Amino acid sequence: MTPPQDAPIHALSTMWSQGRFRKDGDDHDHMPSFAEKTASLGFSHIEINYVIPPAGVDALIESNHVEVSSVHSPCPRVRVNGRLSDALNLAATDEEERALAVQVAKDSVDTAVRAGASLLVVHLGGVGDKMFEEERQLRKLFDAGTTDGEEVDGLRQSAIERRREGARDFFPQARRSLAELAEHAAANGVTIGLENRFHFSEFPDPDEMAELLAAYPPHIAGFWIDIGHVEVLHRLGLIDRHRWLDELADRCVGSHVHDTDGLNDHRAPGHGTSDWPHYAAKLPPHIPRVYEINQKIPEDQVAAATPFLRSVGVLPPE
Repeated sequence: MTPPQDAPIHALSTMWSQGRFRKDGDDHDHMPSFAEKTASLGFSHIEINYVIPPAGVDALIESNHVEVSSVHSPCPRVRVNGRLSDALNLAATDEEERALAVQVAKDSVDTAVRAGASLLVVHLGGVGDKMFEEERQLRKLFDAGTTDGEEVDGLRQSAIERRREGARDFFPQARRSLAELAEHAAANGVTIGLENRFHFSEFPDPDEMAELLAAYPPHIAGFWIDIGHVEVLHRLGLIDRHRWLDELADRCVGSHVHDTDGLNDHRAPGHGTSDWPHYAAKLPPHIPRVYEINQKIPEDQVAAATPFLRSVGVLPPE
């Protein structure tokens, strides 16, 4: 099941497993069943995402059905001082929270090492921990069919100004956290993939990504593109979709590949309106394509994703 040497790995994220593989009386999914199903769908690799508890991570690492291509920090999901690990902000101005976020990210490096994965996907935090109200209103207007005009322009400008002001305090904290995490990752042979995010308040934008990565060689830190996130912020008029790969393709180390219907992402590729010709032309040919597909998506759509991505050039023909 190993892909040809010149073909990129295509992997299925454990996002799709959530709630699909429960056994009677269990609180969590039976992850060996997910691994077995993944292999039957034609995937040789998986990404372990940040909602899998320790027992599930252990079960996946022990599974002989699939290999782990990447781990999505923070992994495994645990409670830290009463908070879920994925709720901690690596850019927090509260030093206790930031330190805890760094520690669970370092633990995720250790998870990647145990899993034999060389890539760690990282959310670097943002300006606070809530969506900007301007973005919330832009989303409502988009859903109502309004994508331009004076009100939309005003909300966009206000969001840009709010983010610029907030970044003065939060972005230096994100940079500090990355430095601490990168030191630990480098010592363990793991490359950090900084993911572009779903909400405008979150780091990094394309300029911040370039600034952060300039401090590290490619084997230490790179750019992890999430196609759905790119599409959503483009559709809101906040970050042009073309900037990411036009400016950062040479630092791209991995991808989350999913489709976008309106502002709803994590759809199976082929069931939305993402700009596939752009990604086919610009994605580096050898980086992993991780299918980050919502758990509500039916199995037949997951199975059809690979033929679709081959047809549009995101994966090479067989």
